[in-house]
Amino acid sequence: MAQILVVDDEMGIRELLSEILADEGHSVWLAENAAAARKSRSERRPDLVLLDIWMPDTDGISLLKEWSAAGLLTMPVVMMSGHGTIDSAVEATRVGAIDFLEKPIALQKLLATVKKALKHEISPQKPPLTLDAFARSPLLKDLKRRLEQAAAKNAVLLLKSASGSIAEICARTLQTPKTPWLDLSVSSAPLTQEMLENAAGGILFIADLTLLGKLQQKNLVYALERLEKYNLQLIAASTRALSTLTEAGWDPALVARLGEVWVTLPQLSGHSDEVPEIASLVLSHLVERNEVPPRQFSSGALNALRLHHWKGEWAELLATVKNLALCALEDDIAVDDVDSILLREASDAPKPPPALPLFNQPLRDAREAFERLYFEHHLKGERGNMTRVADKTGLERTHLYRKLKQLGLNIGRRSEDQVQ
Repeated sequence: MAQILVVDDEMGIRELLSEILADEGHSVWLAENAAAARKSRSERRPDLVLLDIWMPDTDGISLLKEWSAAGLLTMPVVMMSGHGTIDSAVEATRVGAIDFLEKPIALQKLLATVKKALKHEISPQKPPLTLDAFARSPLLKDLKRRLEQAAAKNAVLLLKSASGSIAEICARTLQTPKTPWLDLSVSSAPLTQEMLENAAGGILFIADLTLLGKLQQKNLVYALERLEKYNLQLIAASTRALSTLTEAGWDPALVARLGEVWVTLPQLSGHSDEVPEIASLVLSHLVERNEVPPRQFSSGALNALRLHHWKGEWAELLATVKNLALCALEDDIAVDDVDSILLREASDAPKPPPALPLFNQPLRDAREAFERLYFEHHLKGERGNMTRVADKTGLERTHLYRKLKQLGLNIGRRSEDQVQ
């Protein structure tokens, strides 16, 4: 029978699932949080993981992303939640989960889902996107050379004017094939020596320094002190000047260490003629990975992309290409599709909430009112996507949901009989 890892912070749920699955003849391992799950996964490969979303150290979706980025998502994962939303289920599936169980979990539903999951074939993980895919672009070919030259003799490299997906593309370019990858941005748990040992010889990555919380900053310091010991390279990105980190309370010595060697990403606004080629290459990659339906750009669409003023630079371009591929009604993406996506984004830009009435309230009431307006603003701007709201506000998903609940903001339908 199968070896199943159950990850849940509720002892009662762990024991109940363990008894049910053991009665079915399965071997069951238990983990009470993400740290214990990491340790178990590093020691052996389960045939299936039942993973709770809400945990005290790192939420389940962040752990799922971490495993996926590190090439450890070699087994089917079923997410569990006592207050699940459609958004959570969709996000989990997008990251790599194959199914979603809502608590309380009915016995027959559990057994049917486990049986189905164990039959699920995990496709070999496709190699990540690197700058090698853009060899036809002189701009990005030159960037690749600069990155490799700067990283050759430096354990720490800062990517200026970069964050998110473009930062990861650059960092993946510097990763030696089949070496470990550890994203320090996705976990709020303390970094351990064991985690660094497992990552030895690989890349430590930070998608955006400005989004790191206090504990993650401590993890960064801990890692910096041990880079040489474990033959690690740290690639960190930021769209803002490092002086903003110091102003935000970061240790000046840490900021100085991060800024010793850097490469600045070229601005699209100065290389508009390369946009069509880059957009076509991004689209080809998405199609090859089955992330979007087969699509190609018409000449008119490519010209519209070239003429657009990319205020959001690389992140905006990459997101636009994916949205065009998903939303276009024909195989050929037309100029009307480009206009529709880009004009809609401009018209949908959320307006800043009014703040003047807050000055007439007591400080405590004004603070709560501002927080409510603040989160309403981001919920509307991100169309309720909790992952993007968490990124924008700098909060872990678990903390974000608690804050929204505290403020009385609607975060999805809940059943009264769900296990919290």
